[in-house]
Amino acid sequence: FTLRMDTSSLPFSNPKTMSMVQDLMKKGAVEELKKCFSSRMEFGTAGLRAAMGPGISCMNDLTIIQTTQGFCQYLEKSFGNLKERGVVIGYDARAHPPSGGSSKRFASLASAVFVSRGVPVHLFSDITPTPFVPFTVSHLGLCAGIMVTASHNPKQDNGYKVYWENGAQIVSPHDKGISKAIEENLEPWPESWNTEEALKSSLLKDPYQDINTQYFKAIQKHCHHREINKSSEVKIVHTSVHGVGHAFVQSAFKAFDLHPPYAVEEQKDPDPEFPTVKYPNPEEGEGVLTLSFALAEKEGATVVLANDPDADRLAMAEKQESGQWRVFTGNELGALLGWWVFHCWKQQNSDAGAVKNLYMLSSTVSSKILRAIALKEGFHFEETLTGFKWMGNRARDLLDQGKTVLFAFEEAIGYMCSPSVLDKDGVSAAAIAGEMISYLATTNTSLSQKLAGIFEEYGYHISKNSYFICHDQDVIRSLFERLRNYSGKKDSYPVECGRFSISAVRDLTTGYDSNQPDNKAILPTSSSSQMITFTFSNGGVATMRTSGTEPKIKYYTELCTAPGNSDVTSLKKELDELVDAIVENFFEPQKNKLQPKPE
Repeated sequence: FTLRMDTSSLPFSNPKTMSMVQDLMKKGAVEELKKCFSSRMEFGTAGLRAAMGPGISCMNDLTIIQTTQGFCQYLEKSFGNLKERGVVIGYDARAHPPSGGSSKRFASLASAVFVSRGVPVHLFSDITPTPFVPFTVSHLGLCAGIMVTASHNPKQDNGYKVYWENGAQIVSPHDKGISKAIEENLEPWPESWNTEEALKSSLLKDPYQDINTQYFKAIQKHCHHREINKSSEVKIVHTSVHGVGHAFVQSAFKAFDLHPPYAVEEQKDPDPEFPTVKYPNPEEGEGVLTLSFALAEKEGATVVLANDPDADRLAMAEKQESGQWRVFTGNELGALLGWWVFHCWKQQNSDAGAVKNLYMLSSTVSSKILRAIALKEGFHFEETLTGFKWMGNRARDLLDQGKTVLFAFEEAIGYMCSPSVLDKDGVSAAAIAGEMISYLATTNTSLSQKLAGIFEEYGYHISKNSYFICHDQDVIRSLFERLRNYSGKKDSYPVECGRFSISAVRDLTTGYDSNQPDNKAILPTSSSSQMITFTFSNGGVATMRTSGTEPKIKYYTELCTAPGNSDVTSLKKELDELVDAIVENFFEPQKNKLQPKPE
């Protein structure tokens, strides 16, 4: 790599990224240039996610064209009828003025690639929530879908998320096949840059109006208490955190005959700068919700709902009697929504045998509360690997077998309350939560009281999740390898952690599971990511794993008890002590120079 790089031969058709590269060369910024050009973004099952800017390691016009050419060619090989069925492309409101990159621009370029090959494209004419793309794939019977979004990542990032013909996100081996096809199609095709011609093509259709109508029609199947909704006095605040959610959540409430939620004025319109928040991620809790709480106090509202910027996630908070706000964890909201959808189903199904056809799903790092409800109520519960791609694909399999999939969730505030979208959907979840809140209000029950009631009935499930930041892959690798060779011998996992004895270990990186007769894990394994789960003799479960999209080592812990044990204070103390032991003995943050989650 030298600074005598000849940029005249590089296929730039974006003067902004070109001039950014020239500026870096003038400054002699070798490290920056290396960052941009030394390694290509990896296409995985989550598609792409990276900063917008110049070079093959960033999201820009060229890398979007290259990715789409590879994806297009892979689809041509996979489907003989691609030119009859076509694809859908949606986008959020992200933009990066310095590089000229934006979600809308990237969506137009992706459309141009498909149109140049004679493939029909359903390109949304305006921003949409992510769930609209999988909904459109299923509704129109398309071969695939692309959503240009970086969800709740920092403002400089963007992403490229891919759905298969079954309406779920892609899983392996599609990612490998697409990745290989991208490498084989790096040279832009003659028409790939030509967005103006593509936008005039008869192959291009705008599904916006039709899908808007059909989506809100489809989710009304999950509205069971219209009369209560109409007369409810409950006041709810909603924020879309400068993302796309505002108009769609207003429409979802209308579809359920709920009174419109109060919108946080400073955050309701899309703004790629996310000016009022440090991180546009409602998972980060109170910091993101400060303006929502202020509006709720002003209007006398008791509940706040928040979507992330692409509206596929939902967070919820409730004002307590003390005047403090309680932000529910993803697991707690999962327990409430899981209870609610089953409660509604039971009210409508008197046939005792029908419950045997019913399924709920959650990811392996999420709360086991659905398992406890399933055991008592008689429906099926299944666990999948982390990520909605697994739950979406498993839901599709079950639906194809004639089963009913009522609900799926992951602790990262992702909820699938309707099989119309085989992915997490914060828009339908917001309306369904609104109806649940209105229903509970008829008996003067708060969300916190109902949650306690669920735990009393099915057993307390108390969880504590967090993460450490680590940018050094070698440190991450050695941390996990130490746990695999704990007594110095290979495959000798810890048998205790501080005062807590370990009863089982499952390692989904290597495929080891001490609970299975042959020590082989049942869930799929992946050597490219780290993930170990410890089960403790006291009913505790802890999973340590790396993140696929961020420089984090995450941990997820939960203490599950049988119904009847309701000494919450001592349960919380026990879990806190377990987490402290895991951090001290397994993470060793001082030795490994790990940064704790910023408060």
